[in-house]
Order: sequence, then structure tokens, then C-alpha cells
Amino acid sequence: MSKRVAVVIAEDPTTTHRPVEALRIALGLRAGDHETTIVLLGRAPLLLTDATDDVVDVDILEKYRPSLAQLGVPFIVETGTATDALLEGFSVTQKSSGEIRAFLQSCDRTLVFS
Repeated sequence: MSKRVAVVIAEDPTTTHRPVEALRIALGLRAGDHETTIVLLGRAPLLLTDATDDVVDVDILEKYRPSLAQLGVPFIVETGTATDALLEGFSVTQKSSGEIRAFLQSCDRTLVFS
């Protein structure tokens, strides 16, 4: 049975490999039956920009990012996040912290990387 799954990435991708690993996991979930949404908090929106020189495991990020775009995996960022630097081809929605909280409560499963 398909589940609504949220993958929350709140870690800085320039200091740890975990945000890139979280994207890889989200891609695997999306490739199955699960309705998967990725929530990027803090510095995590860097994962969807060209400013990836300092991102840990950038080679893995560049390998999986096209598949995330092609599958239309939805991303959520907090209202006020600068989205002009985000790469085109990704489905990105801005939501307030309250709207993000309500969305996470509505999901069947939530994986948090913080």
C-alpha cells in the first residue's frame, strides 16, 4: 500500500554527507509506490543550486539530482527562502513553518535528517 512520506533535510550539506544521502533515500522511496516529498530547511536548499562546490559528496548529488527532477519529486522550502538561485526543473513550493508542520502531521511516515 502506498504511503505519504516526507523526507526532512535540515542539516548543512557543506558540513556532512547526510543531506545528500537523504536525497538518495528519498529517490529510492519515490521510485517505489510511495508519494514522497522532500522538505529542505536551513541551508539544505543549497542542494538544488549550482553553488555545490563545498557540498559533501557533490559527485553523488550530481548523479541523483537529474532523476529527482525527472520524476517530479516535490520539494518544500520555508517561506522567505531565496528561490532565485534554485535550478530550474524542480517542483519547489514555499510554505510557512506552520504549513510545513501541518503537512508533516498529515504524512504517514517522516524521515528527519537534522
